[in-house]
Amino acid sequence: MFAFFERLVDPFPKERPGRPPATFFAFVWHYARPMWRMLALLALTTALISVIEVSLFGFLGRIVDWLAATPRETLLADKGWMLAGLAAVILILLPGTVLIQGFNQFQALAGNFPMQVRWRMHNWMLGQSLGFFQDEFAGRIATKLMQTALALREGLLKCIEVMLYVAVYFTGVVVMVAAADWVLALPFVGWLALYVVMLRWFLPRLGRVGGEQANARSVMTGRIVDAYANIATVKLFAHTRREAEHARTSMTEFLGTVHRQMRYVSGFYLCLYLLNSLLLFSVAALGIGLWVSNAATIGAVAASVALVLRLHGMSQWVMWEVAALFENIGTVQDGMGTFAKTVAVTDPADARELVVQEGGIRFERVTFAYGRKGRVLRDFALDIKPGEKVGLVGRSGAGKSTLLNLLLRFYDVEGGRIRIDGQDIAAVTQDSLRRQIGVVTQDTSLLHRSIRENVLYGRPDADEADVRRALERAQAADFIDALSDIDGRQGLDAEVGERGVKLSGGQRQRIAIARVMLKDAPILLLDEATSALDSEVEAAIAQNLYALMEGKTVIAVAHRLSTIAALDRLVVLDEGRIVEEGSHAELIAAGGLYAQLWARQAGGFIDASEDGALEAAQ
Repeated sequence: MFAFFERLVDPFPKERPGRPPATFFAFVWHYARPMWRMLALLALTTALISVIEVSLFGFLGRIVDWLAATPRETLLADKGWMLAGLAAVILILLPGTVLIQGFNQFQALAGNFPMQVRWRMHNWMLGQSLGFFQDEFAGRIATKLMQTALALREGLLKCIEVMLYVAVYFTGVVVMVAAADWVLALPFVGWLALYVVMLRWFLPRLGRVGGEQANARSVMTGRIVDAYANIATVKLFAHTRREAEHARTSMTEFLGTVHRQMRYVSGFYLCLYLLNSLLLFSVAALGIGLWVSNAATIGAVAASVALVLRLHGMSQWVMWEVAALFENIGTVQDGMGTFAKTVAVTDPADARELVVQEGGIRFERVTFAYGRKGRVLRDFALDIKPGEKVGLVGRSGAGKSTLLNLLLRFYDVEGGRIRIDGQDIAAVTQDSLRRQIGVVTQDTSLLHRSIRENVLYGRPDADEADVRRALERAQAADFIDALSDIDGRQGLDAEVGERGVKLSGGQRQRIAIARVMLKDAPILLLDEATSALDSEVEAAIAQNLYALMEGKTVIAVAHRLSTIAALDRLVVLDEGRIVEEGSHAELIAAGGLYAQLWARQAGGFIDASEDGALEAAQ
């Protein structure tokens, strides 16, 4: 039975997630729709349980009347079948309904619902553009994903469990009490009216505070995660106290929302307690008066007072549940601001797979400025022949890394187009484009997984021999076997830590190079690929890098001009335009910007004093 209900909801649906709607109810329904059958079953069982529970109070009143009016000797003979029916309701119908509700709520929905929401949100977020993640804390996004998934589940279940339960229950209470004497039902109607007024005043305010609290919580978590993720920098600059104060600011803001929330809760609690006391007094006084005037039976009065005591406890439960509901609504609304954002770079509906047979690349009058005024690139044109090795040279801010980002389609061009073998990269799928391009960057990022898994990221179907061969070609095999992690895993099985922090910069770079060597894509981009390597290791890798370039179209960016001087052609950029191009010898002979940069190099790097403003993408 457990397994049956657990399989009713698939937590990991295969269909590709679409963009979530930007309006609240549409956003909620977007994630709730796949499990509407389970939610409908929950609503049905909740309504049935509330009807049964109210009916039990009616039976209680009738039993009191029977005991008062029926002789002991004939009670079972006169009322036996009715008592047996009541026993069946108590022992079979109510527990059976509760059992089905529990299986549905706790097995089918409790775990699967938020997990499916997380899965769909995560898949949608992985399709967001690079710029989106550059503008957000990774920890903040992850926190919002976890919070929003849970808030969606809790909000929907509370709506069904609380709102429906209370609506059916209270309706049953009024009908049952009015059946005994309509005057006795008046205090319940008055109580409901005042209770609704209280909810309408307190709950919107609690909801607003809940939304502010969810945002403050994600900011607080983001700052804490940011400090942990950059702990080496924090310690190098001896700023642990500074980071503690930075986190304290966000913690104080979060605590402020909690204090405001609890003030509303205290006011709500006091008002509710007074209202419940007034209801108990009114019903008891009216009941006694009606009994004295022989207008109501002892059973009706007993049932009415019992219902008041039940409502007393239920109203406090409802208060907390509805307050939590509004807090969840605030959390969902806060999450919508992140998860319903439009993806900046999307594939067209008719996008096809990129097919690379030769590897020719053409930039055709490309204009781009990261959506801001001014231009990083203006009518940029460059034709790279199949198999040609081109080096991009220029001061920081010249547009080198921007060209690589546009070729990888991390951003869409604002004018012009880029073609690979005549195919417009904006008309092909991003995945197929990036499968055909191998990239080694200066800022090497490794996943917090084993060495083997990081290298296999280049080609997941490669075998152990291919992995070893790639590591040897990247001059990484010598240090791999000596690695171990905190759990005792060694060699290829050792985990590298978050972003590879357990390895040196040179070790991370060599593993990244091995990963690209294993990928063996027809187009190769090198963005300061050997910047983290010492001269001895760089020299050892150089031959293998040149071997990797064989038969590929290559675009290389380097401040250390000696690493790209032997390429087929060097293209010199300045302020987003090509100012020179040719071989190393030709550019030296021309005596232009490249010759100046070469002459001013110290230790093989472009003199930093000659650099312009930092490029926005770097």
